[in-house]
Amino acid sequence: MTPIKNLIKSVVIGLALVSLAACKSSSDAETEVTDAGSMGSTSSESTSSAAQASGAGTSGRLSAEQIQAENALRQTVFYFDFDIAEFRGADRETLMYHARDLSANPSKRLRLEGHADERGTREYNLALGERRANSILNYLIVNGASRSQIEVVSYGEERPAMTGQSESVYNRNRRVEVVAR
Repeated sequence: MTPIKNLIKSVVIGLALVSLAACKSSSDAETEVTDAGSMGSTSSESTSSAAQASGAGTSGRLSAEQIQAENALRQTVFYFDFDIAEFRGADRETLMYHARDLSANPSKRLRLEGHADERGTREYNLALGERRANSILNYLIVNGASRSQIEVVSYGEERPAMTGQSESVYNRNRRVEVVAR
């Protein structure tokens, strides 16, 4: 192989390993990452084999795609910027996994609970919490979930995650929580 091809292959493998290592994982996941790196598989090989796997492999280990899906489904709180009802772009992939999970499990039900920080009137914050939850609802539906699986509730400023009057407290209170029903 030419040095350029070796370099490209190393970069692809390195990026795949870094992205996997960035995910919160169990010891099985760490073993999977180590095994993937030692076998020299590329990102596309890992993805295609994960897509073909319907469950855990014969060794009892999860594929990289399954690990990523499980980690995404563990994220149930999505934060919003001040006075904004659109979820952050960084949350798109995680929400896509939630939509796929709902699509694959028609009996599964969720409640999207919208929240706001204490700034603004009670009525405004209730409406803002509802708009935030509805933005996630619409994304889930567009990506495969059924409307009948999802309930939307707004608590506005009534159920803060944290109390206080600092920007870090406000950041934690501007959120939508995904709650299994």
